[in-house]
Amino acid sequence: MTVRYPPLPFDPELAAALELNKNERTVLDSPAAIPQMRANMAARQIPLSDITGDGTITASEVDAPGPRGPIPLVIGRPADAPADIPVLYWLHGGGMILHGHKGRDLLVLKEIALALGIGFVAADYRVAPENPHPAPVEDCYAGLEWTVKHAAEHGFDPARVVIGGASAGGGLAAATALLARDRGGPALLAQLLMYPMLDDRNDTPSAHQMAGTGVWDRTANEIGWTALLGEARGGPDVSPYAAPARATDLAGLPPTFIDAGSSETFRDEVVDYATRLWRSGVQAELHVWPGAYHGFDTTAPQAELSRLASEARLPWLRRVLG
Repeated sequence: MTVRYPPLPFDPELAAALELNKNERTVLDSPAAIPQMRANMAARQIPLSDITGDGTITASEVDAPGPRGPIPLVIGRPADAPADIPVLYWLHGGGMILHGHKGRDLLVLKEIALALGIGFVAADYRVAPENPHPAPVEDCYAGLEWTVKHAAEHGFDPARVVIGGASAGGGLAAATALLARDRGGPALLAQLLMYPMLDDRNDTPSAHQMAGTGVWDRTANEIGWTALLGEARGGPDVSPYAAPARATDLAGLPPTFIDAGSSETFRDEVVDYATRLWRSGVQAELHVWPGAYHGFDTTAPQAELSRLASEARLPWLRRVLG
């Protein structure tokens, strides 16, 4: 018998914000919507002057060498920070199909950098379907290696690198951490995974429960994963470096912050990943935000739940950074 799960309601404040911006969103209900989503993302890119204009942050752009071409990076640090500060290596979201390392994430990274006195490196990467797996994760790994190798040139401590990302970027951060562990690559201090995209099978109770909501629902998730993996999506041979939920061994990964909304597709895969981290001896902090949909803190950054989520990440970062 098929189990049917009733949809969970959204937090009222978040639901109101979603309704207000409904005309600005493109729902990913078919691959044909990808070009419009890319155009929308490109229109929301932020000039570096928007984060450096008040003089509190210095920032620059660099192209790091990648496996098949340059990897664009934005490098930032507090203007008055000393040398040898920690650095957050950050991977943007976008469902594996969108570019966006110069989007609103830069404003969030600026807030984190100023609050904690750390630097950041925001990386772009090749996206699907034009560049299927392993192109995105290999770019992310190459960008991480470059960050560690050139850390001292930018006043960063190569021994204190935190990897992080949101949504698809969170999944790629988890996959890059697995690659770093398995290749004997850069030693990561921690990983910050914000509502990460982890499981290509798209078959959890929460994926079914939140189907049809129009906020990165089960249909959008299938389109994103299929773009990355093609016909292999959901099959038996998907690599954990594409879909970290496929990893059978999570031992040896760095301390982890991981969160999700209770009313989003990724809820169950996130909770399962946190549980398996604990079982593998990895310290993890899990938050499930009640009534939050996917990407809620980006859609409605001023909402009370969004502020609570943003504030929860800072104490964890302070602890892991010492």
